[in-house]
Amino acid sequence: MEYRNIAIIAHVDHGKTTLVDGMLKQTLELKHGEEIAERAMDSNDLERERGITILAKNTAVEYKGVKINIVDTPGHADFGGEVERVLGMVDGALVLVDAAEGPMPQTRFVLRKAIELGLKPIVVINKIDRQDARPEEVVNLTFDLMAELGANDDQLDFPILYAVAREGKAFKDLDNPQPDMHELFDMVLEQIPAPKVDLDAPFQMLVTNLDYSEYLGRIVLGRVQRGKVKKGEFVQLIHKDGTMTKTRVIQPFTHLGLRRIEVDEVSAGDIVALAGIEDAQIGETVADLADPEALPIITVDEPTVSMLFQPNTSPFAGKEGKYVTSRHLNDRLKREVMTNVSLKVEEIRPDEFKVSGRGELHLSILLETMRREGYEVQVGAPQVITREIDGQKHEPVEHLVIDVPEQHASSVIGVLGARKGQMVNMEPQGSRVRVEFKIPSRALFGFRTQFLSMTQGEGIMSHIFDGYAPWAGDLKTRQNGSLVSMEDGSAFAYSIFKLQDRGSFFIDPGQDVYVGMIVGENAREQDMNVNVCKNKKLTNIRSAGADEALTLIPPKRLSLEDALEYIADDELVELTPQSIRLRKKVLNPSFRK
Repeated sequence: MEYRNIAIIAHVDHGKTTLVDGMLKQTLELKHGEEIAERAMDSNDLERERGITILAKNTAVEYKGVKINIVDTPGHADFGGEVERVLGMVDGALVLVDAAEGPMPQTRFVLRKAIELGLKPIVVINKIDRQDARPEEVVNLTFDLMAELGANDDQLDFPILYAVAREGKAFKDLDNPQPDMHELFDMVLEQIPAPKVDLDAPFQMLVTNLDYSEYLGRIVLGRVQRGKVKKGEFVQLIHKDGTMTKTRVIQPFTHLGLRRIEVDEVSAGDIVALAGIEDAQIGETVADLADPEALPIITVDEPTVSMLFQPNTSPFAGKEGKYVTSRHLNDRLKREVMTNVSLKVEEIRPDEFKVSGRGELHLSILLETMRREGYEVQVGAPQVITREIDGQKHEPVEHLVIDVPEQHASSVIGVLGARKGQMVNMEPQGSRVRVEFKIPSRALFGFRTQFLSMTQGEGIMSHIFDGYAPWAGDLKTRQNGSLVSMEDGSAFAYSIFKLQDRGSFFIDPGQDVYVGMIVGENAREQDMNVNVCKNKKLTNIRSAGADEALTLIPPKRLSLEDALEYIADDELVELTPQSIRLRKKVLNPSFRK
């Protein structure tokens, strides 16, 4: 069978998963009662809730007798490791660009990786039905970006398609729109080279992803580089250190649509899954038993942000979670490192682990997943990972792009300037302004919430790691102190009402609190110890203000990302399956002085 292997790469929210939906709907023959859900590839609960792709996943369609393997990749900068890992499996890429926004930071990042690997790009200008669409200008911007990233002449001579992925349309000519995607499929067959295959050579496959089945155990996924392998055949698993383990392929699978299909044999050029290879890790090679030869190990960019993970030690520990000890935490983090290639875990003490990743979102998705699985954990504030270069301390720097209404531009630029941001480009776009900055990664901790309130929710910001630069000096990103509980017990509406002018609260009346728990944000710079467990003293004398209703300002509800952005260096976020609480590292107020 002939194959084509393509990845779909783009910035977050430019429509990758929606395009895959359209490709599946137009090529799969659905049985009675079957249907393809919206964003069918986003199978994980968190992906569905947040509307973003977190894990790279593959599917396949058949068109004119050719099998097209499609890899849907994340668009968010923090999951760049997922993209780097899977680009080695494909020969070409559909580069999706929003017809209004144009190429954004993550487009630059994934495009650079694709160009370095020599992949053939097909540029798809999506969302051309937007009122502010500017397709011709976006094509020129994409060409300029590719030239800047060092694309060769063949890559620069890219074919262009225009699409409305949501309606399942993609076509070559803006003046001659088509009702379906047949021109996209034809373009893939014409432009993307078929994989070079040698079916008679010894079997070889690089493990690029892992899955698990309750019946078959570990399943390894990857593209067969050469040769073929049958069900029940013995193979060698070549580990990263060069040692080998003899193992057996219990069941090979290929993909079609959203299903895995059991087959007796898989061959070079196809993206497949093999069950039975138990100890495999991502980046290792499954090879022929008689003539094993290792493929180059996958390398991904280094992490830039770290956090300290510990088991929960608050007075409420163990009330809600199922897994509460350091042993549980250690086992879970070791499991995560097997599949999450851009994550690093270092044991500092038996009950403290330094977990490093690509950004706050990368680590917060791990934390959210863990708390849903029943883990209780407490984490410190995110810290950037610095490097020593030529005897000087360097820190990670981000390329930040903000798109804001004109009237808010100056105030946002002022705040970013105070956070050591350097403006590198500014261009007006109608009633909005697009500004680009180089800014230290740590300056963006806690900025998103402030940015949204400054722009009244209309601002768009995205950023991507842009290398290392000399340490920019001390930064003050948080202006206010915390309101910290000085008593154990239940919070009363009376005491919250009396303290409202001191700051804003994170808790409701009736909520249990403990000494050292952060219950709100102080209006001033210093921390303040408050007693929210004090109720009104009852007497048998009726006072003039006895029947005044207590009007409470609704509390600020912090999401996990908000909580991680908010905490200072001497504070922790406590995560349990049902609660997100903030606390001081040292609970006793007399020891904190």
